[in-house]
Amino acid sequence: MVQFNSARLDASFAALSDATRRGVLEQLGRSDASISDLAERFHMTLTGMKKHVGVLEQAGLVTTQKIGRVRTCRLGQRRLEEEAAWIEGRRQVWEARFEALDQIVEELKTREQSDG
Repeated sequence: MVQFNSARLDASFAALSDATRRGVLEQLGRSDASISDLAERFHMTLTGMKKHVGVLEQAGLVTTQKIGRVRTCRLGQRRLEEEAAWIEGRRQVWEARFEALDQIVEELKTREQSDG
């Protein structure tokens, strides 16, 4: 059984639960950007974007570096493997349940047809 770091999963899923933060990750996947550029792109205040970037940074999904007056954001080192493995485990459980349900439905159909 795979062991997952619960705090890390919680931080990742909390960070990913917001559409703006997912958009920031998509944008940073294309190129690094300053917090000011991100705030402008997402039509929000600098303070609001700093908060979003802070959540992403705490989850390890984004890193920032201040050079002079500009804070540049880039994707962090984390690749979400642990999160993907957790999701895959849940998918497998659901898949097995649906397969079992399909089998029950097929058995009921067969019985119904034979009972006529």
